[in-house]
Amino acid sequence: MSEIRKQAENARRAFFKLSTDADRTRILIEMAAALRGNAGLILEANAKDLENARGSLSQALYKRLVLDDAKLRDVVDGIEQIAAMDDPLGRVLSETELDDGLILRKVQTPIGVIAAIFESRPDVVPQIASLAIRTGNAVLLKGGREAIQTNAVMGSVIRGVLDRHGLADAVQVLSTREEIAELLQMDDLISLVIPRGSNDMVRTIQKSTKIPVLGHADGICHVFIDEFADIEKAVRITVDSKAQYPAVCNAAETLLVHKNFPALDRVTSALKAAGVELRFESGFGEEFSDLIMAVRVVNSLEDAIDHIHKYGSAHTDAIVTENESNARRFLDRVDSANVFWNASTRFADGYRYGFGAEVGISTNKTHARGPVGVDGLLIYKYQLIGSGHIVATYAGDNARPFLHRRLK
Repeated sequence: MSEIRKQAENARRAFFKLSTDADRTRILIEMAAALRGNAGLILEANAKDLENARGSLSQALYKRLVLDDAKLRDVVDGIEQIAAMDDPLGRVLSETELDDGLILRKVQTPIGVIAAIFESRPDVVPQIASLAIRTGNAVLLKGGREAIQTNAVMGSVIRGVLDRHGLADAVQVLSTREEIAELLQMDDLISLVIPRGSNDMVRTIQKSTKIPVLGHADGICHVFIDEFADIEKAVRITVDSKAQYPAVCNAAETLLVHKNFPALDRVTSALKAAGVELRFESGFGEEFSDLIMAVRVVNSLEDAIDHIHKYGSAHTDAIVTENESNARRFLDRVDSANVFWNASTRFADGYRYGFGAEVGISTNKTHARGPVGVDGLLIYKYQLIGSGHIVATYAGDNARPFLHRRLK
């Protein structure tokens, strides 16, 4: 048996214990304290990773590799938010009385063992680990070698906490690239794969496994400035959507402007002042992940929606307008995971949504969509409680009718 398969089997055993017999809230509280207490070691490891990666990564990936005091503080705050949530496991989602003494319950449960594969962004390790612990899932984390020292230190801190509860194998940080291919074939042990990284990486994973994959390949987000937009709002929202942090998937890549909007020059001047290179009538459908933005003037709201559906990735799209009818039409018609009115696309984030953290953003249309927090790592099962009931009672000429009385 290979080492990676042993790790997956150990993770599955840990999952059964974590989801039933563990004090998950206490683990999260201790985990937040341990990360805060080891901040110096974590930031020192990140500094080494940054030094080793200098000159070998794209600017976008290098920015994602940075873990500073503010980011680490946000991560720890997020874990404490997650710890403060009600325990979601075992929650009865619905309850139906099929007949006297025969009760059907729909009960919230964890998914199982999750494999998370990601590039740069070492803050992913504690974010995904904390969400997995809250939801009773075990997780195998495979980061890029550019963040190997940061990931190793944070993984060690987290496993130290789990080990005190007899659950060290519930969160494991994998070390070699070769493990990924084998991992993706373990559909008997792993229930979900979550990739976070380049378009090529995500697509390769999607094509290489039978295990369900949760995530998105592209982050091609749009800001549409309607003819009825407030000029100051248009400027602020567009600049923030593009320039506040251009390397991430919820940064806007394309600006659409109604032909009757009176102040396009104000918006483009503000973007240029923020260091953004503008590409008029070109670059549509491209994820720049940089201070570059495609710009197109459209004839109508419908043209803007059509453009988004043609070139977008169903991630996040925003309209700036004071016309409620147009806003409602945009919100209803645009088929994306996140659709905003008079707000920056950068709000598409689990922490900002109040989830505490996210495992990523999903553009899927099954199970989970948008920023995936606690709810996206849960599934359900049906529990039927009877007292000797049999199906024969409800079949045939004298079949007893079901009540199907909704109790919850």
